[in-house]
Amino acid sequence: MSKKLFVVCLLAVVILPADLLAQTDLGAQKLGRGFWHVFAAYAILWVFVFGWLVRIGRQLARVERKLESIEG
Repeated sequence: MSKKLFVVCLLAVVILPADLLAQTDLGAQKLGRGFWHVFAAYAILWVFVFGWLVRIGRQLARVERKLESIEG
C-alpha cells in the first residue's frame, strides 16, 4: 500500500510542476472582442429570477394568510 502511495506522490511531484508551468502565460491570451453583452444578459436573467422568487414568496404568504383566516 505505501509503495503505491509513494509512486502516486512521486508522479504528482514530477507531473504537477510541468502542468503549472504550462499555465503561466494565461494573461497574454486574446479571446477576441469582449463579451460584455453575455454578462449583461446573465445579470438581467438573475434579476428576473430573483423577482420571480420574491413574487412566489409573496403569493405563498397571501395563500397562507387566507388559509389561516378560513381555518381559524
